[in-house]
Amino acid sequence: MPRTLIVEADGGSRGNPGPAGYGAVVLDPETGEALAEAAEFLGTATNNVAEYKGLVAGLRAARALDPEARIHVRMDSKLVVEQMSGRWQIKHPDMKPLAAAARAVFPPEQVTYEWIPRAQNKHADRLANEAMDAGKNGKQWEPRDSRAALDTAAAPARSAAARAADEAAEAAEAPEVAEAPAPGWGAPDLGVPATLVLLRHGETALTPQKRFSGSGGTDPELSPAGRRQAEAAAVSLAARGTIQAVVSSPLRRCRETAEAVAARLGLEVRLEEGLRETDFGAWEGLTFAEVRERFPDDLDAWLASAAVAPTGGGESFEAVARRVAVARDKLLARYTGRTVLVVTHVTPIKTLVRLALGAPPESLFRMELSAASLSAVAYYADGNASLRLLNDTSHLR
Repeated sequence: MPRTLIVEADGGSRGNPGPAGYGAVVLDPETGEALAEAAEFLGTATNNVAEYKGLVAGLRAARALDPEARIHVRMDSKLVVEQMSGRWQIKHPDMKPLAAAARAVFPPEQVTYEWIPRAQNKHADRLANEAMDAGKNGKQWEPRDSRAALDTAAAPARSAAARAADEAAEAAEAPEVAEAPAPGWGAPDLGVPATLVLLRHGETALTPQKRFSGSGGTDPELSPAGRRQAEAAAVSLAARGTIQAVVSSPLRRCRETAEAVAARLGLEVRLEEGLRETDFGAWEGLTFAEVRERFPDDLDAWLASAAVAPTGGGESFEAVARRVAVARDKLLARYTGRTVLVVTHVTPIKTLVRLALGAPPESLFRMELSAASLSAVAYYADGNASLRLLNDTSHLR
């Protein structure tokens, strides 16, 4: 008969999203001995992501000990236990690849799942907190205390707010929640969301001609029409009185737009490299028709797959999505609960909207974004997002 191993795993986020880490331990079911431990600081992530990553690490540690073993997973995350047991649907796009990674470690028939109270998951919780503490000091967790006896004093108790955030995150995914929040309003127990107000830059000389204008071209300035659009956006945003910070792509057309708004609001402009436009390679400065004429096969391949880059060393939409997601996470960690104006370009804005909706890459071609238009996405403590506004140009009329 194959042996049985117990895997206990946990994850946490101090901010949700915020500095996050996971812990996992593999136990002998007869003696309770810790056979292996794993922990890692993840940077900025949500509780759910940290919990799933803890599960994956625990399963991999168990497989390293005995790939033929039967595995019994115990976690205090009802969300993870129910989803991995197949009783709850996995709705959030960030959870799906993590769940798939967990299922790939062992054949499904070798693994069972059990929910346990948090008080019974202290070992994994301690490891997760050690990982987060290490990350706070700019380090990664080291297994110097591997297989040590559980020291309950070493694991600081989670605050009531952290527990509430965990419960809210699980409730957001649970099928028992029948009603979605009313449009434009978040669930009250999730706190004030971080809101990114997304402003596309004003027109340049290339905009009316619909030419590819990315980060690999001439870095054009705003045209006279673009400067008027930037000022109109500034007037509108000042009247709303909700913007608390201004962040911009480093490209000139965005900096000029951002500076117009920031001057009226009395704020400084912070630059974020990850918000720059796609590098369109050899297509920079060309119209769609000109690209079709010169590079027909390359264009067809680009339109068919987000993994394909433009001719001549440009960036694929997949590559852009990765850096935009990193920039988004940095902003959410820095501006928790605040409203931030993000001045950027067509592709980054569409990408943020696509990721918020969990839409496929081809949706990028199904959105219209006018010059100096406003969109907005709110990000909640459970890791979910709500699209509030898309391509609003009322301030330009």
